[in-house]
Amino acid sequence: MVENRNILLVEDDESLGYLLSEYLKMKQFDIVWVKNGKAALEMIQKDFFDLIILDVMMPEMDGFTLAKDLKKDFPEIPFIFLTSRSLKVDVLKGFSLGAVDYLKKPIDEEELVVRLNTLLETLYRSKTQDGTKKVNEYVIGDYMFYTERHEVVYKDGSIQKLTLRENKLLDLLVRKQGELCSHKEILHSLWGQNDFFAKKSLNVFISHLRKYFKKDPSIRIENLHNQGFIFKTGKI
Repeated sequence: MVENRNILLVEDDESLGYLLSEYLKMKQFDIVWVKNGKAALEMIQKDFFDLIILDVMMPEMDGFTLAKDLKKDFPEIPFIFLTSRSLKVDVLKGFSLGAVDYLKKPIDEEELVVRLNTLLETLYRSKTQDGTKKVNEYVIGDYMFYTERHEVVYKDGSIQKLTLRENKLLDLLVRKQGELCSHKEILHSLWGQNDFFAKKSLNVFISHLRKYFKKDPSIRIENLHNQGFIFKTGKI
């Protein structure tokens, strides 16, 4: 069974959104429901999701436009379409944008749960049991860092979930532990660009990571002025 089942539901219909979110919660999924594509992008910046369910016809940003942004900025997050747009051209477009499934409304809630469990189980196995890709685990002082689960776990068992970019940043810093990670390297890896606004965002993410590791003072993320950051553990 997949351990993490965090689902983002993007659906503007009040009745259907409420019905699906409540039903999936009953089936032990962790659901966040938003009503348009812009709100979805904001939520993805804040939290990690195992799968995203997209409607197509929504205000402010439609599902196809959101899918393009997901593939560009968050290619690791799988998504499916759940929509009344059932023409063949729409289905083909959905898959061409990278969807792992395309479901047509109305859909039976029990069928949706079966499809979600099957998809998540398949996606999880492809990441961890193909003989080459294994769950990466790092011992960092009094913490464990699980990259596939997007979690930092303290020795008392408390868990800090990481957003996608926090996870990427920490993974990069830890893999180069004791070495300089330049601003340019980090910004191009996480944001695809090296500009003022991306650098400001990077400083915010570094602050988040420092806070997550505050219980162990031997863990430091040192700032080399105008150069980059070095992740260090052990005696100061």
